[in-house]
Amino acid sequence: MLSRIAESLYWIGRYVERAEDTARILDVHLHRMLADPWVDEATACRSLLTVMGVGPLEQPATANRVVGVLGLDEENPSSVVGALAAARENARGARETISADMWECLNSTWHGLPAVRRRAEQQGVHAFFRWVRERCAVMAGLTDATMSRDEGWLFLVLGRSVERVDMTARLLSTHVRAGGSIPSWLTLLRSCGAWETFLRTYRGSLDDRYAAEFLLLDRLFPRSVFAALSRAEACLRELEPTGGPGRPGRTGVSTDAQRIIGRARTGLEFRAADELIGDLAAVLSGLERTCSQVNDAVSRRYFRQTSAVAWLPEAVA
Repeated sequence: MLSRIAESLYWIGRYVERAEDTARILDVHLHRMLADPWVDEATACRSLLTVMGVGPLEQPATANRVVGVLGLDEENPSSVVGALAAARENARGARETISADMWECLNSTWHGLPAVRRRAEQQGVHAFFRWVRERCAVMAGLTDATMSRDEGWLFLVLGRSVERVDMTARLLSTHVRAGGSIPSWLTLLRSCGAWETFLRTYRGSLDDRYAAEFLLLDRLFPRSVFAALSRAEACLRELEPTGGPGRPGRTGVSTDAQRIIGRARTGLEFRAADELIGDLAAVLSGLERTCSQVNDAVSRRYFRQTSAVAWLPEAVA
């Protein structure tokens, strides 16, 4: 597969997941401010911007400004609208690899944004966030239903998994900064689409330990950090050729990305839930760094670009 196509597919996976998860995080943030009248709006908004990696605003931080920066800014690839635009542009460059249904989904989503934004002005931004989540879910379903399980699908799912780890860690960070109240966990579980599954798993017992354990360590829930790390690790394993010098397959792994992902997965897998809760802020910060390091390692390994050739004038004798 061409490096250009592989990179486009990887970023389609990342941007679609980023749009969905940013919509979820903003929805949680706004619901929390509505549910708790004692929350200071400016402090909560600055905290969210910090979690999402956005520097301080020149104007006072308000809910409307946060929605504008993280939700509706077309020039910002970390916003909901900007991520959808970036996913569409990457899909345009890889149309020969993705299915027609996938392209039509991204294209129609982009062209439907103006109408949905106008409706959001009348019905509220929660309707807009719900529409974004539904469109991203359609895209994920079409990806799994219409793409062959070849290298292209592996790169797309790898990107989606890495982004899911990063955004789930950021979503959990919003809870840590909120002070760790039980209503915050309830809202957090609902935002991940995990509420009903969590109730069935833990028989309705809602406390910090169980909620964090579920979202960090559960092997069966696809949005948990551990499940996403395991899927990314599986994709990297399948992308690597079996041949090579020495005795392949007998001495660990062969790429930096695999080592970074493997260390992060085992760091979660072999730690007790109580230990994770006690050091939750450091664990989440480490996961965000892991995603950044994995992205750099994947780019160096698979998306390496050759330097431009500099043509020099022939020397005159």
